[in-house]
Amino acid sequence: MTSAWPDPHAFALIEKLLAGIDEVLPQAQALRRAIHAEPYVGGHEQPTADLLSAALGRRTTPVAGTGFWTRLGPDGPAVAIRSELDALPIREETGVDWAATNGAMHACGHDVHMAAVWALLKAAETVELPTGLVGLFQPREECQPSGAPDVLDSGVLEAQEIRSVIGAHVQPRVPAGLVSSGIGGVNAAADAFDIVLRGHGGHGAYPHVTIDPVPILAAIASGLYELRGRLIDPTHAALISIGRIEAGATHNIIPDSAKLQGIIRTMHEADRALLHAEIRRFAEHTAAARGAVAEVSLLRGDPVLSNDRDLVVALDPLLHAAGLPVAEQSFRSLGADDFSHFGQRVPIVMMFVGTGEEAETRHDIGLHHARFLPGDHTIRTVAAALAAGYVAGARLTGAL
Repeated sequence: MTSAWPDPHAFALIEKLLAGIDEVLPQAQALRRAIHAEPYVGGHEQPTADLLSAALGRRTTPVAGTGFWTRLGPDGPAVAIRSELDALPIREETGVDWAATNGAMHACGHDVHMAAVWALLKAAETVELPTGLVGLFQPREECQPSGAPDVLDSGVLEAQEIRSVIGAHVQPRVPAGLVSSGIGGVNAAADAFDIVLRGHGGHGAYPHVTIDPVPILAAIASGLYELRGRLIDPTHAALISIGRIEAGATHNIIPDSAKLQGIIRTMHEADRALLHAEIRRFAEHTAAARGAVAEVSLLRGDPVLSNDRDLVVALDPLLHAAGLPVAEQSFRSLGADDFSHFGQRVPIVMMFVGTGEEAETRHDIGLHHARFLPGDHTIRTVAAALAAGYVAGARLTGAL
């Protein structure tokens, strides 16, 4: 690796990749619409994978069930560009003539990401690459168990000498035209919990001979919201959210049991461990004090998504060179993405490509909304950001 940076060779490579992306952009936009019209939820993405593989027209290798990867460029070290394959179980309400009608929807922008990675790979076919480029189309980002750990378990990173993994995600909370990178944690660790409360049911007219689980569960639910504020450093981002409470079957019967489900989001591993322990302790002790029993299950999900410092430092000037201004304030959220698992093995960077303030993506129509629909022009922005990410990764391999 040379010491001079920015490097004119890197900027020249960016220009060539952008020219190639512009050349194939109409096909990428048509591909995006075809993908969008026929979405498939996690674990069932094979038709989407087949469509993309055929459109690439080159050798691909299956991975993690319904995913696949393909490689361009020289042997040796490589940079991987990742896209997600899966859709969400949402009934689309966009009203466009290419809307999905099968009860699933690309309401998180994965259709844009796939088309953008495809465009970059096609552009890269016409360029002499300084280091390997692996296009990684990953299944099951939106569900558990997620697909990224299975990709890691496949050994593809080691076999292909992948030195870094690059991702980009559309984000309506970032202004259109801007890209956010940011060093360090940009998405949270995401865990889930289930609490089953067991009491003693009976007739609603005789509560004194029961152990009513409903008010006990209500006390637990209320107390859980207070835990974060009394346990976690107020300068640390963390939250507990309850998504489901279930109890009883009719008006006049006190049930034997009640249950509660929720999520934990943290940006620090010590906070994560503390909340896991204290949620269990609080639920069990609150129930025991009232004569009931709480059974607590905790499911560890994705780790914190932490952008590598050296990758971001190399990336930002390349984003500018690609005509993509970098947001002054890095976007960070307690959302989660299984892309974070790749960061347990190699340096990673996740960019957030702004779609905010567009007619299709008003501030009240965000990710996972039935009317979320970034414009086709977003494909070019995402592809350009990924091209910059590839060149930044190549820089860190010493190829530039």
